[in-house]
Amino acid sequence: MIVVAGEALVDLVPRGEGPLAALTPALGGGPYNTAVALGRLGSPTAFCSRVSSDAYGEALLDGLRRARVDVSAVQRGPEPTTLALATLGADGSAAYSFYVEGTADRLFTAPATLPAGTRAVSFGTCSLVLEPGASAYEQVLRRASAQGLFTALDPNVRPGLIPDPDAYRARFAGWLPSVTLLKLSEEDARWLGGSPRKWLAAGPEAVVITAGGDGLTAFTRGGAVYSVPGEQVDVVDTIGAGDTVNAALLHGLAAQDALAPRALDALDPQGWSRLLRFAARAAAVTCSRAGAEPPYAHELEQPSDGGRTG
Repeated sequence: MIVVAGEALVDLVPRGEGPLAALTPALGGGPYNTAVALGRLGSPTAFCSRVSSDAYGEALLDGLRRARVDVSAVQRGPEPTTLALATLGADGSAAYSFYVEGTADRLFTAPATLPAGTRAVSFGTCSLVLEPGASAYEQVLRRASAQGLFTALDPNVRPGLIPDPDAYRARFAGWLPSVTLLKLSEEDARWLGGSPRKWLAAGPEAVVITAGGDGLTAFTRGGAVYSVPGEQVDVVDTIGAGDTVNAALLHGLAAQDALAPRALDALDPQGWSRLLRFAARAAAVTCSRAGAEPPYAHELEQPSDGGRTG
């Protein structure tokens, strides 16, 4: 079981041009998208969050259930659902403005236990910024690491939500001893101001950096570097692409029986190449369609490169 911990929200995506273009609500949030992607790939997955009891909250839970994600660890509350207004660039890239005051997911509290059979826990995005929930998710991260579970972190930095960048960077550094796999975009890496070697020295076994259409690079604690190119695709938008990478990495590691602390140290070059190519292929499918619509396992089957999807 892979547990994804973090926010579920609704993206308001423009359909048309101009500041007054019609907005279409879409289910989203980095952790939410990661959980849905894992479910679609066929990994046993549970979502750990706090979701509103409003209509958007019900829709979010329905989306998880359709992806066969276990929602028994989801807390509920009467507060409204967080909204994220997406602005699309000419290249399909997305920027966001958030409506987060008084929303349900900010009031998440750390559960006493994780679902039975948990092998890995994934964290990231707004949930690690907005208090008081951020401290509760941090508690779950530290506890999972102390219990010997595989932990994955994608900070998915949203600068507009971070009032004190230096304080956030210090907090990020404090998470690293509890992280097994760190995944960052190039933009995240620049904003955080560190380097793969610096982050690896703080605790993670591997750091994966995404470069959009240019592909992915993995840096390991043993000093190895593995890169694969991006998959060529007509980009509709990039919403959910990084979240799909998270899911594909976790799913691919599970398929290689490498979802355990210290297993990444033993992953050979062929294993890393297979893993990164699978993640690049999955992200390309998401980019080829509007909104965060990650692929299903059957859409990624390519026996020629040894990829495994479950």
